[in-house]
Amino acid sequence: MKLGIIAPSTNTAVQPEMDAMRPYGVTNHHGRLHIPNDTIRNDADFNRVMDNIRATMDEAARVVMTCQPDRLVLGMSSETFWDGLDGSKKLLARMHEISCGVPVTMGAEAVRAALPKYGNIRRIGVITPYMPPGDEQVRRFFTECGFELVALKGLRGASPVQYAHVSEKKLRDTINEINDPSIEAIIQVGTNLAMARLAGIAEFWLDKPVIAINTAIYWHALRQSGIEDRVPGFGSLLTDY
Repeated sequence: MKLGIIAPSTNTAVQPEMDAMRPYGVTNHHGRLHIPNDTIRNDADFNRVMDNIRATMDEAARVVMTCQPDRLVLGMSSETFWDGLDGSKKLLARMHEISCGVPVTMGAEAVRAALPKYGNIRRIGVITPYMPPGDEQVRRFFTECGFELVALKGLRGASPVQYAHVSEKKLRDTINEINDPSIEAIIQVGTNLAMARLAGIAEFWLDKPVIAINTAIYWHALRQSGIEDRVPGFGSLLTDY
């Protein structure tokens, strides 16, 4: 199976993390949508990054579709949460038009599909690399899907490239900061925030699901394509479900 995966040109986490999850017989074909590595100092700067993503995302999808993949995978998550559940559905429909009916996998949809695998989870904690406008879109999406956000921590990355430079130690400390006994699962969004390996480790000390967005996306792409291979090293989602 061929996966056509698109991510911003500034993203250095999607490709290595998803390549590490790749079962034998699946090939990943990475396309890039060009955005500048602009400094993010405030909400206006963050919104400009989002505008840059929107300006080139559709064309990047068309380009990667020329390799005739069996599934189009969006390796950016912020836009998939934008404008809540309805906005996510509209984006999925648009991507289906671009892919000419080839199945599409997106981050928001993937996390929404992953959480019920762990039971009737309702109370969640979320980690993002975003500024407040992005955090509010994530909050809106999960709230409209029926989840209660007990805690949300936005790390306010200094630029799109810098998202991937957040250390595992910082991410570990952030997990511990937002964790609460009442939280039933922790979700990390932002595909350039490299947390796939750490999320699997965190599940052991927290004894609850910790779902990294890249893991959820890749899991959903595989399972929706009928591929049931178990992939160790990235948490229970890829080994148990």
